[in-house]
This record gives sequence, structure tokens and C-alpha cells, in this order.
Amino acid sequence: MSASGSRTATKQPFWLGGAAASFAVCFTHPIDQTKYRMQVLHSRTSMLSSLYKFAIRDGVPSLWSGLSASVLRQSTYSTARFGLYNVLTRQITTPGNKPSTSATIACAGIAGGLAGMVGNPTEVVLVRMCADGAKPAPERFRYPNAAAGLYQIWKQEGISVFGRGLSANVVRSVLMSEIISPLSSTPSNAYLVYQTDVSQIAPYAAAKRTILTNTRLPDDIRTHSLASLFAGTVATTVCAPADVLKSRIQSASQGSSLMQVVRHGLASEGPGFLMKGWTPAWLRLTPHTVLTFVFMEKLQELVRLSSIRSPIRAMA
Repeated sequence: MSASGSRTATKQPFWLGGAAASFAVCFTHPIDQTKYRMQVLHSRTSMLSSLYKFAIRDGVPSLWSGLSASVLRQSTYSTARFGLYNVLTRQITTPGNKPSTSATIACAGIAGGLAGMVGNPTEVVLVRMCADGAKPAPERFRYPNAAAGLYQIWKQEGISVFGRGLSANVVRSVLMSEIISPLSSTPSNAYLVYQTDVSQIAPYAAAKRTILTNTRLPDDIRTHSLASLFAGTVATTVCAPADVLKSRIQSASQGSSLMQVVRHGLASEGPGFLMKGWTPAWLRLTPHTVLTFVFMEKLQELVRLSSIRSPIRAMA
């Protein structure tokens, strides 16, 4: 394949990453919802207990409440994250040379930070809709859907509320920016990917090196999966404090500063409150990432098919 043909085959539309993540979140939303509820609860409740409690009380379909906000959040945040990363890496890529590791990390961090700012208003709505079920009835926001939530916040509380938790969200987004890096360009295994996140690239490389050095496993998908599992665990742990603080700031009906949330949490719950929701966050990371990449591959196939058919229709 020519160089131009290769570039055409690997180039992705700006919207593709966000669309793939929106499909993926339809499957992982109950875990995400449980994470948000655990983060705002001031009690020690396990993930399974929380899931069972809310499913019994409100019904199994209630575990998908807030899905519209989750899809809207992925449509903004993930679209910006994947799209900006692709744009940035294309700017620094020269023919025959891949970007360096440091350049990749910089692109991931910039794309993640900007995406965090773009997606913060939808994040506020998402956290509130998901956390509603864990709150007493008088404290619930009761947004019927994400669009209504955005409108009610703007109308009743003011546009400044869309910036709540922005600093914590940007920090988390920089650390947890999930970037595609294909292992192979062949159609049979092009979907096999690994993450080069700011918080994951070093743990991934260290884990992979340790596995290859101390075991008989070859450098294949089994080694990549084990290294990714370790990297995902590190990433979830590193991002947990920022995620908890963001959720508590955004879910509050009254504005609270970052330091107020930290002081109150430490005083009433101890340092462990910063790790609330860790288990569902960890469990969600792998399936959501895998599903995102699978949907991304399928959408990419549709894009290629559409680009092939368009000239045929033009010539007909």
C-alpha cells in the first residue's frame, strides 16, 4: 500500500471516537451510575450492596437512569478527546516517523485537559442524574433527561454552575485520557489496541517488561492484557481522588469549594473517602475501553465502505 493510501486508511473522522464511546456506555452505564452513587454517599457501602439495594428499591431498569446524560457526556468529552488527539498527533507526525513517547504523552494530556473543559457541563448533569437515587427525596434534582437538566441548571442556577468541579475534572481527564494505538494494521487484528494514557503508559511498559522477563509468556495479546490490567489498576487508583472530589462538588445543590469538600470529607469519613467508588470505576475501565474500540473498528469499516461507495454513485 502506498503512503498516501495508508494515511487514508488510518485517518479517522473527528466524531468517530465519541460515537463509539456513546455506544459503549449503553452497556457499562449501571456500573458508572453505581460509582457516582458510592462517591456521594457518606456511608461505607460495597458496590454489590449498592447495586442490589437500588435495583430492589427502584427496579432493574432504574440502573440505566441518567443514560441520556451519559451518552451526551461521551458525545462531547470523548469526541473532543479522541478527535483532538488525532489532530494533534497528525500535526507532529512526519512521513516515516512516529511521534516520540514524550510527544504522545503531551498530546494525550492536552487532548484530555481540553476535553475535560468541553465536557464539564454535561458532566455536571450526568453526576446529578446518576446520584439522585442515592439522595433523600427532597434533595433530588429529578431531571427527566440530559437536555432538560442543562436547561434547568442554566435557568435556575446560572451558567457558572456548568464550571463546577472543573479543576478536578481537568486533572482526572488528563490522567485518564484513553488514546488509540493499533498493534497491527492488518484487518484481522486491527482492533487489538492498548492505551497510552498519561497515567498508564509507564505502568503498562513496566508491567509488560516484568512479565516478559520473569515468565515464559510471549509478547502477544495475553501479555498485553495482563499489562493493561495492571496499568488500569494504577490509573483507577491515581484518578480516584480527583473523581470523588469532582462528583461531590458537581452533585451539591449549593456551591462548595474544593477545599471545603476535602475538609468535610476528611473530618467525617477519613482519608478513605477519596477512594470511594474505586471498585466500579476499576470494573468499568476494561469493558468500556474494549467496547469503545470494538465499536470504533465497526464504525471505521462503515466509513471506509461509505468512502468507497460515494465515488461509485458519483460515476453512475
